[in-house]
Formats: sequence, structure tokens, C-alpha cells
Amino acid sequence: MPGWSCLVTGAGGFLGQRIICLLAQEKELQEVRALDKVFTPETREEFSKLQTKAKVTVLEGDILDAQCLRRACQGISVVIHTAAVIDVSGAIPRQTIVDVNLKGTQILLEACVQASVPAFIYTSSIDVAGPNSYKKIVLNGHEEEQLESTWPDSYPYSKKLAERAVLAANGCSLKNGGILHTCALRPMYIYGEKSPFIYVTMVRALKNNGILDVTGKFSTVNPVYVGNVAWAHILAARGLRDPKKSPSIQGQFYYISDDTPHQSYDDLYYALSKDWGFHLDSSWSLPLPLFYWLAFLLETVSFLLRPIYNFRPPFNRHLVTMTNCVFTFSYKKAQRDLGYEPPVSWEEARQKISQWIGSLVEQHKGTLTAKSE
Repeated sequence: MPGWSCLVTGAGGFLGQRIICLLAQEKELQEVRALDKVFTPETREEFSKLQTKAKVTVLEGDILDAQCLRRACQGISVVIHTAAVIDVSGAIPRQTIVDVNLKGTQILLEACVQASVPAFIYTSSIDVAGPNSYKKIVLNGHEEEQLESTWPDSYPYSKKLAERAVLAANGCSLKNGGILHTCALRPMYIYGEKSPFIYVTMVRALKNNGILDVTGKFSTVNPVYVGNVAWAHILAARGLRDPKKSPSIQGQFYYISDDTPHQSYDDLYYALSKDWGFHLDSSWSLPLPLFYWLAFLLETVSFLLRPIYNFRPPFNRHLVTMTNCVFTFSYKKAQRDLGYEPPVSWEEARQKISQWIGSLVEQHKGTLTAKSE
């Protein structure tokens, strides 16, 4: 395959950075463009240190800026679209989430058509499949089941419609007469070093004598390591560019999991942090049905107060369902079509994250010492 170039949106994010680092190792890659609204100095420095023959171009721009996207897409062979607003708690305004996740994706697809970009890979989410009820069990689910989220909440709603737009765009004509080929990857809950969700969880526990919150003890899920998700994106980029593999990938979506043991979210956080003395909260907690109906009650209060006061419930029914369901998926289709095999094992991932959590513990000790002086 001749020389090629790749644009990654959301390149400064948790997953985007990993994809950039792996792309830098790809043979024949001439340029990788990293696009995000803002990059930290640390991320810029990390990208500048990449050992690669490819040119690494860092672009700051808004996913809702059509002109910016059209410029970013010029001369590009593959777009990997990871940029998104992730929020399942209701902290971010609905319109902001829908604009970035759905409208931003639509603007980017149009930019690809105008700039004649032949391949588009969308980072979707397990949330587009559900779960719709904590009572329904899905074990080793697969793509043929065509599961679909029915939640009106802004994150699953926007990701579902954006994925639909990406897959519908497969086969459309490009400005130069070529054809756009698309696919979508649906990762499970992504964990890894520098995960913003794990960071918040650990810092909260450190402030509470190492006691981890218990929020999802009724769940059985199969989280996926960030390095394995990034690798799946590389394989999808290779596959869409390969005339032999591309026909079976075009217009398809893939669940991306790995060999992380099926477990609850609470057990995952404990397994990652137990080396540092963290432990789960053993105090009594509400039965799940009561927890769900309390969420409904809080949502109702929030709705009734909306005209006079913006009350944001600490949790909602979508969050309760998501963190307390049996919802696991197989990666066999990705294995078959993309040649996906997770390069990082569960034990290797656990050790890497445990080391990172150790650095957080050290930082926290320093903070506590400074406060007490």
C-alpha cells in the first residue's frame, strides 16, 4: 500500500493520544495530523518526542468549525474520529453534547466528502447498544443482535445518531469521484493509565482513607484496556485501506473488548488499586430497585424545579442502569474482519495502572503533608 496520511480528532484525549503514538509506528505513514480544541503542554511535548519518520502536525481547532475541518482534511487518506463529549451524569448541557457528538460528526463527514477523504473510522460507544434495563442480561453479546439504546439522555442519544450517520455515509460519492468507506468501533468501558474516570475515583478514595465508593456492585461487565482499543483503530485503518479486507469492513460496526475478566465496576477499581491498600466501602447500601426509583424521584424533582432552580441529581436512572447491569460483549467479529487480537493482557494492564495509581498516592501524600504544615 502506498504512502498515506491520517487525521485524528480528539487527539489530545485519553484514547486519542494512544492512537497517535501507535500511528507513529506505522510504515508508509507520511503524516499524522492531531486535531483537538486544546492540547496541554505535556501532550505537545509527548508528540514532539515520538520516534517516527512521519510528520506530526498538531492542530488546534473546534469540531464545529467547518472551515477548520475542511483544511484539516485536505490531502488526508484516513480520518479517525474520537472527539466527543462524554457525560452520563447530566453535568454538561444537553445541547453542548448533541452539538459536539452529532453535529460535529456530520460536519466532519461533509468535510471528508469535500476533501475527498476515502476512509472514515468512528469511535462509537457501548452506550449506543444499551443497557436499557438493569433486569435484562446480555452475556457475550454480538453485532448480529442489533441492540440499540432507548435512553433519551444526551450521551447515548447523540452517539447513537452519530454512529448511524457515519455508517449511512458509507458508499457516498466524494468530490473527486471516489467513494467514502466508513466503519465504527464500539469499545466497552475504557480503562487505563491517565483515565479521567479512574483518576477522579482514586482521588476521591484517597480523601476518604482509601475507601472506594460502591456504585456498581451489581454489574457484570468486560472493560477494555485503552491500548487495545487504540490498536483496534490502527487495524481498522489498515483494513479500510486494504482492497482485499475493505469490502467486509465497509459500513460495519464492531464491539471492541479484550481478555479483561468479566467483573463489576467496583471490583475493577479494587483490582487496580488494592496493591496500594485501597478497599471497597463495606457499609450498607440501598437495594438496586430502590436505588433506581430514588433516581427516578430525583429526576422528577429536577424537572419540576427547572423553571426556578437548576437542580442536578447526583445520579440518574441511566447511570444506575449502566453501572448495575450484566452487559458483556465478544470481540469475535473484530477478530474475523480486522484481525484484532488484544496486544496487552489483563495482568500487564493491571500492573501498568497499579504503578500509575501508586504515583497518585505519592502525589496525594505530598498534598496532605503540605496542607498539614
